[in-house]
Amino acid sequence: MQTPTQIKILTWYKTHGRLDLPWRTTDNPYHIYVSEVMLQQTQVKTVLERFYFPFLKKFPTLQDLAEAPLDAVLKMWEGLGYYNRAKNLHKTAEILTQEGQIRGVAPTLPSELEELIKLPGIGKNTAHAVATFAYKKPVPIMEANVKRILCRLHTLKTPTDKELWNIAYKLVDNINPFDYNQAMMDIGSSLCTPKNPHCTICPLSDICKGKEEPTLYPTKKKRMVPTREQHIMLHLYNDRLSLTQRKGKFLHGLWGFEDVEVPLCASEYIGEVTHAYTHFKLVCKVYVYDALEKEKDHYFTIENIRKLAISKVDEKIVKLYLDTM
Repeated sequence: MQTPTQIKILTWYKTHGRLDLPWRTTDNPYHIYVSEVMLQQTQVKTVLERFYFPFLKKFPTLQDLAEAPLDAVLKMWEGLGYYNRAKNLHKTAEILTQEGQIRGVAPTLPSELEELIKLPGIGKNTAHAVATFAYKKPVPIMEANVKRILCRLHTLKTPTDKELWNIAYKLVDNINPFDYNQAMMDIGSSLCTPKNPHCTICPLSDICKGKEEPTLYPTKKKRMVPTREQHIMLHLYNDRLSLTQRKGKFLHGLWGFEDVEVPLCASEYIGEVTHAYTHFKLVCKVYVYDALEKEKDHYFTIENIRKLAISKVDEKIVKLYLDTM
């Protein structure tokens, strides 16, 4: 039986919720999974307008994604950032496709939390989201908007994840978990906002302990963003630039320009580019070395570089090169 609060939440959602978002109007687990991964660290508007539909058009099924080369997946992900998300999507598709081939069935995502969490890149939050949105499992979700609501309901300034999950499980609507969880996200993004929340029209106001001073909850963490500096060497030969495919964890799989400790004496400094990541700011001092002989393995024309999967900072470096040379 639904509680009065759950009924209020659902009533509000039917009138004010974003009911027409494409991942809310489908029951395709793969489509929902893709949307959940894209929406990590990325705004709904950006995902909806630029990435969701093109990605699914290119890779309409798990099997299509599994059979695609990683380079193609990274290229379609270009601009979304956090490229590990794309790599884990691809790896998960490969695993599920292999499992499907063994059983003689089309690959699909598991419905149980324990099985979902075993897959690459699917943590507790994503597993709960896929379980409830794709399979209507009676489990709560946990994301920034929902966390803020839970903190204000219980006047929690610095709660642990365990505390928040315990509260979330007590509140979840077991009868209609899909609409309930979607509503909680929409309430958090439109009413229970970080600044100037609209408490008087919130369907949760009757049970909210923090509504008198909602902005006190949770305590905002002060974050210092360090600056990192790199020297980027553009190796130029026969009007082509050298790029290599990254092997390290950061931006793994993307093509990029060489980072050097000390610029070559014969190189020319052409300027710098900056790029802000979540945890640090990157400042790249860019140099061009015009080689008389071919010294690197891979050289590309500007036209070909535009077809490669490269990071935003490398796009900025290309623009700097074109503007100055």
